[in-house]
Amino acid sequence: MTQTAIPFLFLRGGTSRGPYLNRADLPQDRDALARVLVAVVGSGHPINIDGIGGGTAVTTKVAMLSPSDDPEADVDYFFAQVGVEDRLVDFKPTCGNILVGVGPAAIEMGLVAARDPETEVRIHAVNTGARVVARVETPGGEVRYDGATAIDGVPGTAAPIGLQFLDTVGGATGAMFPTGARLDRIEGVDVTCMDVAMPMVIARAGDFGLTGYETPQELDANADFLARMEAVRRAAGAAMGMGDVAQSVTPKVGLLAPARDGGAAAIRYFMPWSCHPTLAVTGSQCLAACLLCPGTVAEGLLPVPPAAPAQLFLEHPMGKLEVVVDYALDGTDFTLTSAGLVRTARKLAAGAVFVPHAVWDGN
Repeated sequence: MTQTAIPFLFLRGGTSRGPYLNRADLPQDRDALARVLVAVVGSGHPINIDGIGGGTAVTTKVAMLSPSDDPEADVDYFFAQVGVEDRLVDFKPTCGNILVGVGPAAIEMGLVAARDPETEVRIHAVNTGARVVARVETPGGEVRYDGATAIDGVPGTAAPIGLQFLDTVGGATGAMFPTGARLDRIEGVDVTCMDVAMPMVIARAGDFGLTGYETPQELDANADFLARMEAVRRAAGAAMGMGDVAQSVTPKVGLLAPARDGGAAAIRYFMPWSCHPTLAVTGSQCLAACLLCPGTVAEGLLPVPPAAPAQLFLEHPMGKLEVVVDYALDGTDFTLTSAGLVRTARKLAAGAVFVPHAVWDGN
């Protein structure tokens, strides 16, 4: 054998896609695991021609699942962000869009027994410690993928998957505001450094000389802006206690602007070196919390904070994403209880993905 076969499912989760693997089918050593994932995706080439990646940051993501030892979870979800061209693998962040496919994948893998007509899958996000409850339609004990739910950024419709996120505060840094302040001035820019589901550096688009309504292509072509944003991100990462983040995809960056299509705000989300074509599920929770919390860079975008649970529509380049946030506000004291949203997923392929024997012999 010149290649090693690894069983896999290939799913679209939300507005991302990637392989879903059983952790037991992979090397336990982290360095060896990274080499395997680089080979699976085909990292090191702009279109991942020698792997199953798609040449963008939203198509070079990997989910690894295993039975959970946590008594409050059914399955552990371990995420890896594989670089498109740099052959780097980042195990620090999680991904909420790929998480959308975890419930269906866990049922398909036999890690969770399906119930009729709906199966609740309790997920432990290993990278951040967050707990998520996914509700998957399983009529007759089989995952249903067809349905009438549409999400912006994905053509057609599919079956809804409800997600309720718990324990999302401080997963990466230990605090909602890891710098100790709701507003910091970093590299001459006012930012809010916030850790809710995803550690983020949030700023107003206007403070970078932008409108906040630019297309992802326009932003990705703006080299001066990207360089300035990266300088802010690295300095903020250090201030958040995350060390040198030059080679890490976290913290992510979000830019805010006033809504112009009836939503709560216009969002541009960075992954972090290119603009997301839509909006990350995890990032949407952090941005929603920022909009609701007094004293952040988002103050004033919502003239009157809505009553809890708050239904916020976040405008992104391809439409809107709805987030429902349960929170309490006592004066300026802000407490986040949970965040929920509805997304869709679809199984695209199943079988085995192959890596060269020289990368991993399967032992």
